[in-house]
Amino acid sequence: MKIACVGGGPGGLYFAISMKLRDPSAEVAVHERNRPGETFGWGVVFSDQTLDRLEANDPISARSIQERFYRWDAIDVHFRGSCLTSGGHGFSGISRRTLLLVLQERARELGVELHFESEVAGPDALPEADLVVAADGANSRVRAGLAAELGTDVDRRANRYVWLGTRRTFEAFTFVFRETEHGWIQVHAYRFEPETSTFIVECPEAVWRGLGFDRMGKEETLRACEALFADHLGGHPLLDNAAHLPGSSWLNFPRVSNERWFHGNVVLLGDAAHTAHFSIGSGTKLAMEDGIALADHLTAAGGGGLQCALQAYQDERRLEVLRLQSAARNSTEWFENVGRYTRLEPPQFVYALLTRSQRVSHENLRLRDREWLEGFERWFFERAAGPDSRRGPSRPVPPMFTPFRLRGLELANRVVVSPMCMYSSEDGMPSDFHLVHLGARAQGGAALVFTEMTDVSREGRISPACAGIFRAEHVAAWRRIVDFVHDHTAAKIAMQLGHAGPKASTRRPWEGSELPLEDGNWEALAPSAVPFAPVNQVPRAMTRGDMDRVREEFVRATRMAEEAGFDLLELHCAHGYLLSAFITPLLNHRADEYGGALENRLRYPLEVFRACRATWPEAKPMSVRISATDWVDGGIDSDDAVEIARAFRAAGADVIDVSAGQTSPEALPVYGRMFQTPFADRIRNEAGIATLAVGNIFEPDHVNSIVAAGRADLCCLARPHLADPYWTLHAAASLGYDPGTWPVQYAPGKEQYLRNLQRAAELAINI
Repeated sequence: MKIACVGGGPGGLYFAISMKLRDPSAEVAVHERNRPGETFGWGVVFSDQTLDRLEANDPISARSIQERFYRWDAIDVHFRGSCLTSGGHGFSGISRRTLLLVLQERARELGVELHFESEVAGPDALPEADLVVAADGANSRVRAGLAAELGTDVDRRANRYVWLGTRRTFEAFTFVFRETEHGWIQVHAYRFEPETSTFIVECPEAVWRGLGFDRMGKEETLRACEALFADHLGGHPLLDNAAHLPGSSWLNFPRVSNERWFHGNVVLLGDAAHTAHFSIGSGTKLAMEDGIALADHLTAAGGGGLQCALQAYQDERRLEVLRLQSAARNSTEWFENVGRYTRLEPPQFVYALLTRSQRVSHENLRLRDREWLEGFERWFFERAAGPDSRRGPSRPVPPMFTPFRLRGLELANRVVVSPMCMYSSEDGMPSDFHLVHLGARAQGGAALVFTEMTDVSREGRISPACAGIFRAEHVAAWRRIVDFVHDHTAAKIAMQLGHAGPKASTRRPWEGSELPLEDGNWEALAPSAVPFAPVNQVPRAMTRGDMDRVREEFVRATRMAEEAGFDLLELHCAHGYLLSAFITPLLNHRADEYGGALENRLRYPLEVFRACRATWPEAKPMSVRISATDWVDGGIDSDDAVEIARAFRAAGADVIDVSAGQTSPEALPVYGRMFQTPFADRIRNEAGIATLAVGNIFEPDHVNSIVAAGRADLCCLARPHLADPYWTLHAAASLGYDPGTWPVQYAPGKEQYLRNLQRAAELAINI
C-alpha cells in the first residue's frame, strides 16, 4: 500500500511509525510544510496512562521520549494571594521540538520517507497515493477540500490565548489567576525541559480588549504579559517562538468535529479530525492514539478492504474522542467563565478547578492526594455546619453529608428525592401507595423527599391518576404521610405544586406517553391555543378570568400544604406544564402583556409565585423548578435561565430546582453523566441563589463532586431512588461514613450490609 501522510506533527509521524512496525512493506511518505524540527509550539503534556500505551506500541521511541521528559506530580493554584497545592497528578512534559526530532529519527530508521517544506494544497494533490492521511492540524487544507462530505464543524471558542515560553522553571503545573480592572486573566504554565516552561496566557475577549492587547504588536504583548505576571516570572522574560510570523500571536481555540472521518481514500487523523482544548492537555495524546488505531485497522486480518478498515478506525476512536471532547468542553467553559467562580473561597475555587472537566471526581482526588482532600473536606464541613462545627466529627465528612439551611429549615445532608409522578391516585387522593413510597424513601437517608407534582385542580392534572391537593379530604391524607416522615425519619418533606396546562388530560405513561385519553378528555388550558404536540388537543387560551381563578387555586393549595405540615413548597414552572408554558416562547404566543419578551412571559408565573409566597409561612422556604433550556432553537436558553432565576429570587424564592427540556417534542437534549448540572452551576454562581442539580446523577461521587465544587447546593436523584429507596444510606456505607440515620429497627440489616461491603472489598484486594 502506498500511503501519503499530510502533516509531520506528532500524530502524522507516529502513524507512520506504527504503520511501518506492522507492515514494513507499506510505502509511507510524510509531507510536512515546515523545515525539520521547526515548530511553533512549546511543550507537550502526556499522562502516565498515555505513556503506557506508547510503550506497548513502540518501546524504542517510547524510551527515547521518556528519557527527555520532565515529570511533575503537583498542581499549584495561585488565587487571591494564596497558593494551594494538590499532588498525585502524574504528568510529564517534553519539548514539542524534541518530540518531533525523536519521532523523525525513529521514522527514518523504519524506512518512512520524510519530505519537508512540502506543501499539499488539498485532497487531490497526491493522486498516486492509495491512501491519504490528513494529519495537517486544526486548519487542515485537506479536510477543507472535503468539508461538505465530512460534515466538518469548527466552533471557535470565546477566549483569547497566546502560547508563550519562559526560562522561569515551574516545579509544578501552575495556574495563576489575576484580577484586573477589566476582569480576570489566567496563566497555564508547566515545565517541559530543564530550563524552559510553557506559559499560556488566556482571557475573555472583553478583558483582552480592555487591556489593550487588540492594539498591541507581538513585542508589546510580551512586555504587557510580563508586567501582569511579574510576581510569578521572577524577572525572566517571556518568549514567543512565532514572533517572526506576521499577524497576532493571540488565537481563539477551534473546536473541530466531523460527522465522518474519511471520504474515498482520504482519512482524518489528530487535530484535522478533532480538537480538545489545551486545558486538559489531550491534543497530542489523541493524535498519537489515532495513529496507533489507524495502523491497527489498516493491517488487521480479515480482508474487508480499505473502506471497512477506515470505518472500523472511525468506530473505535469516535467514542473515546467524544468523551475527551466532552471533558474538554467542560474545562473550556470553566476557563471561559472564571469570573463566575471567583467569589468562591480559595479552597473551593481550587477544588472546582481540579474537577472542572468531570473526569476527575471526588474519590479520584482522594486517590491522588488523600491529605489534601481530607483537609478540604474538613474545611467544607466547617463552612456548612457553622461556628460549632469544630466540635463535630473527628474524621472528615463527605460533602454530600454536610448540613444545609434554607430559612428555618435545616437539612441533614445534600441528597434529595426528586418529584416523580406515580400516576396512582383517584381524584387526586394520595393512597397507601404514596405512604409506603414516600415513607420508604424518607427512611432511606435522603435529607428531603418531594411529593410528585401535586395538582391544584382536577383540570390541572396530567392524567386522571395524578395526585392533587384541591379537596378538603386531601389535606388529611397528605398529613398522614407528612406525620410518618416527621415521626419515623430524619428527613424533611416537600410538596411540589403544579398545573398540567397544555399537557393535561392524557393517559398514564405505560398506557401511551402523553397521548390523549381514549375517552373522557377534559378541556386543557394554556397561555395560547398551541398544542404541546400534534397528537395533543388544542388547549384554550386563558383569559384574565382564567388566570385569576388558577392563581387562587395555587393559593388554596398552598394553604392546604401548610395545613398538611409540609416543610418546603415548590412551584413547578418547568417541563411545558402551565406556568412553564407561559415562560417558553415555544408555547406562549400571546400578543398582550403576558407574551413577547421574557419579562412579559414571566409576569404570570411570578404573579402566582408571589401569591403563594405571601400565603406560605415566612420561616419556611420555597423553591421553583424551571426548565433551564428548551433544547430547541428559538426557545429558552441558559442566558434566559439566569434571568428567570434572578426574577424568582427577587420575588422571594430560596432555591431554584434546575431541570431542562420537556417543553417540546422537537427538543434535542445532549445526554450524559450529570448533563443538566452545568445549568444549575451557572444559575447558582451568576444569579446568586442556591440550586438543586438534577439529571443523570446516580453515584455518591457525583453528589460529592457537585456539592464540593459549588456547582449546586443539593442534588436531586430520581431513578436511583426508584431502584433503591435506601440509596443514601447505602452511599454512606460505601464511603465508610455513618450518618446515624439508619432506622433503629433495621440495625441488624445495617451490620450485615457493612460486613458484606467489607468482604467485597477484601475479595477485590485479593483478586
